[in-house]
Amino acid sequence: MERKVAVVGVGQSAFSRSCGISIRELCFEAFKEAMDGLNLSPKEIDASIVCSAPEYDKQRTPSGLIAEYLGLTPKPTFLVETICASSTTGVGVAFSFIKAGIKDVVAVIGFQKMSELTSAEAQERMGRGGDIMWESPFGIMMPAQYAMYARAHMKQYGTTEEQLAKVREKNSKYGALNPKAVFRKEVTVEDVLKSRVIASPLKLLDCCANADGASCIILASEEKAKKITDTPVWLVGWGSASDTMTLANRTLLTGLTCAIEAAKDAYKMAGVEPKDIDVAEVHDCFTIAEIMAYENLGFCKPGEGGKLIEEGQTYVGGKIPVNADGGLLSKGHPIGATGGSQVRTIVHQLRGEAHKIHPSIQVQGAETGLVHNVGGVGLYANVLIFRR
Repeated sequence: MERKVAVVGVGQSAFSRSCGISIRELCFEAFKEAMDGLNLSPKEIDASIVCSAPEYDKQRTPSGLIAEYLGLTPKPTFLVETICASSTTGVGVAFSFIKAGIKDVVAVIGFQKMSELTSAEAQERMGRGGDIMWESPFGIMMPAQYAMYARAHMKQYGTTEEQLAKVREKNSKYGALNPKAVFRKEVTVEDVLKSRVIASPLKLLDCCANADGASCIILASEEKAKKITDTPVWLVGWGSASDTMTLANRTLLTGLTCAIEAAKDAYKMAGVEPKDIDVAEVHDCFTIAEIMAYENLGFCKPGEGGKLIEEGQTYVGGKIPVNADGGLLSKGHPIGATGGSQVRTIVHQLRGEAHKIHPSIQVQGAETGLVHNVGGVGLYANVLIFRR
């Protein structure tokens, strides 16, 4: 009989520009919240998966350090990295362990402490997420790469800078209500358009910011889940895909092929279609990324993402609410922790607990939720589908 897999606990530290604590303490904050209220002790967790991009802190092989600090030894611990998609890759690995009957309870801990580096150092490491022979040596960075996608989208579909700005305006509305977000101030379309240009057409407020933070997702088999919590949320679909590292070899520049392929697999496994999704968290590292996500996930046709945000359809109360926690644009983007934070938001939505943060962010009656998490400039993608 095929084993069902549930999320039983979710947690997240506050995301900040500079947390002032060690990575072990940062991960403990997320782990503590995930364990709160569960009929589960650390010694009953069969394995841990730590998710982080290397070279942002001095600790080598941090999985061992964090497993020790959280009391998870001598059970096995693993380190997983797919850049910004690391913690949803970790969730996928945990899902596989449990589905296969290898483990019953697995903790996925994602983290990044980016404040130990200067902005220049962080940019240099981000640049090395691309091809170090044919791309990064020439100075191309993520804002410039996503700006290429924005220009291509504008040329092919007529997408406007105002439509991009509306994404930030929406996400800032919800970020202002999220106590764990870095940026808790609403901004307008005009504010975005007036902010300084980073890589045309992307401006400062079209871009997310580096951050310190941690997240924790605890998954369990159906048998264990029912003993651990009264409110399991089922992981029913997982799709994962990759694309070429060099942009010059890409066949599509108006969307992310890896996200399209990952979504197809996730929908197929879950037995649902885009119209069945009640609430979504998408990887809005830049405003254009959210618009492309609408299209890549099938929430609208290619080229209609700008219209979808312009009509307000991705607000709570619209056709498909997206990033009701403020998204990366407001929460900040601690690379290894981001996907876990997205999962936490969807679990709260499906449990009907988002109203505790603020009544206006709860999607009423949500039964099926989706997480879209991208690593690099469309290098990796994971799509996860959850059901109440």
